[in-house]
Amino acid sequence: MSLTGTRGSTAFAPGTSVRVFDTFAEASRAAADLVAERILADPRAVLGVATGSTPSLLYRELAARVTAGALDFAGARAFALDEYVGLPPGHPESYRAVLDREVRLPLGMGAVEVPDGIRGDYDAAIREAGGVALQILGIGGNGHIGFNEPGTPHTVGTHVVRLARSTREANARFFDGRLELVPESAITQGIATILAARSLVLLASGAGKADAVARALLGPVDAGCPASALQGHPDVTVLLDREAASALERELG
Repeated sequence: MSLTGTRGSTAFAPGTSVRVFDTFAEASRAAADLVAERILADPRAVLGVATGSTPSLLYRELAARVTAGALDFAGARAFALDEYVGLPPGHPESYRAVLDREVRLPLGMGAVEVPDGIRGDYDAAIREAGGVALQILGIGGNGHIGFNEPGTPHTVGTHVVRLARSTREANARFFDGRLELVPESAITQGIATILAARSLVLLASGAGKADAVARALLGPVDAGCPASALQGHPDVTVLLDREAASALERELG
């Protein structure tokens, strides 16, 4: 199912396209197609990359295409959405380590930059690189994008944030289920930084994300749902499995 937002004829904001797939594997392949299209058009493109379980299938699909000789990321570079504060260097769940394992090494990408609050202005570095051409996003059950928790102003740039307990609980699975091991703070691209990307691709799977997806796409644009800010972007593609789309389908009848 494919829906394109043109206020007045559908419920979605102008520039927003929503596609629903039977499985999340299909949604991830569709995301890989969009990334591949961008890299084939511009081998030196700047990508925005997310971490967590949501984009893992996408990255594996891209790696398979690299192995098959269909894609080459050697000239591309990427900027990460966020990073934990307080994890020791080399910790396997630091996002630098995760992105090395899932993106930089398997894709043969030239560089993946990660915000750390030490090496200067992250937003300026993105601008100096020419800006992000395509940003991959997930969405939290509370509507967060990156680590921008509810209440974050939509005008903020890269900043340090204290993580909501619900976010830490969701990420505890990466720390042997031990909440006390999950950092309490992170540095994240701000919503304004994310919105500066020329194209956004949001992936979501599972019923646990359904309400957040519906709130982001159909609800008011306010700080209570950080992802609602995407309604103001001119080029957003939302790729969902049926479970993640279930609340949308209820709302739209």
